[in-house]
Amino acid sequence: MATIKDVAQAAGVSVATVSRVYNDSELVRENTALRVRDAALRLGYVPNGAARSLSTNRTHTLGVLLPDLYGGFFSEVIRGIDQTAQRNGFHLLVSSSHDGRPGVEAALRSMRGRVDGLIVMWPEMDAETALRNLPAGFPLVLMSAPVGPEAFDVITIANYDGARAMVRHLLDLGHRRIAIIKGAEGNYDAAERLRGYRAALAEAGESPAPALEVSGDFSESSGFRATGELLAGTPAPTAVFAANDSMAIGALSALREAGRRVPDDVAVAGFDDIPLARFLDPPLSSVHVDISALGERATLRLLEAVRDKAAHVHRTETFPTTLVLRRSCGAAAPTTRPTAPVARPLTSTSPSLQGTPSGGTP
Repeated sequence: MATIKDVAQAAGVSVATVSRVYNDSELVRENTALRVRDAALRLGYVPNGAARSLSTNRTHTLGVLLPDLYGGFFSEVIRGIDQTAQRNGFHLLVSSSHDGRPGVEAALRSMRGRVDGLIVMWPEMDAETALRNLPAGFPLVLMSAPVGPEAFDVITIANYDGARAMVRHLLDLGHRRIAIIKGAEGNYDAAERLRGYRAALAEAGESPAPALEVSGDFSESSGFRATGELLAGTPAPTAVFAANDSMAIGALSALREAGRRVPDDVAVAGFDDIPLARFLDPPLSSVHVDISALGERATLRLLEAVRDKAAHVHRTETFPTTLVLRRSCGAAAPTTRPTAPVARPLTSTSPSLQGTPSGGTP
């Protein structure tokens, strides 16, 4: 195998210059860096990652911790994170936290010393407690967490506005018995979507009915089960708003099995607008979140912190949503509508961070 000395000799430079090229030093001229990389390519030279980490105090790896790795939402988040990380010369170490806080703490322990920063999606209400063992100042971006900007960088979704707008749309269609399939207990996203649902009903002069608020856990099976409970009630709802698309898919299956037509007998809407939503029968109305761009934005924020910890300022950003109305709620053709005005996420001003502006358009 070729060594760093071989590359230096072939490129006509010192070993130190080769090292600077692979450590992204600004001290090396562009034409020199190109000559070094061409020589390395010809010789088949591969930098020693461990040695590089020791010299730069970086691993060029980002940690990603998500509640789950299954489903359209999480795969889109990972896609946005991975593409952005690779464009900036970083790779990912990905894990999930199925077991709640013990799983989070175990994953964080395993990643310590192996990653330069962390993206953690932890929408449970005890996020600060779960992350208390991280070193002070360690680069971290939290997604969907109820934590203020003084503690961490946080990116949240406009859950309340999106849910409120979708339920208001169902009310405008004439529905009054609108049910909600709630998300997991103690989950920040779920709580905000429930709050938006109740707010829309209150604004229309409708009182929330406990029988129309059924529990779910964001899975398809819980949506199926919850819809069965709703259909067993008297009178049954004329519209169902599920707190995510997976539960809405379960609801569509339960309604089909019960012989109920969508949207003629029961309108259905979800949240997230995963890629599968438009291909269902009928296509699913949903609150659209640009999921891949959400992952991209979190990565850009993390890279800002990794590259300049001293200058980085913690802040919270809210990712906007839009309504995508399809046949499951009675729309004749797909249409989009904005939810309540929300400040759009800021794009990076650093020229070294490659990315595109993020937004909430389908």
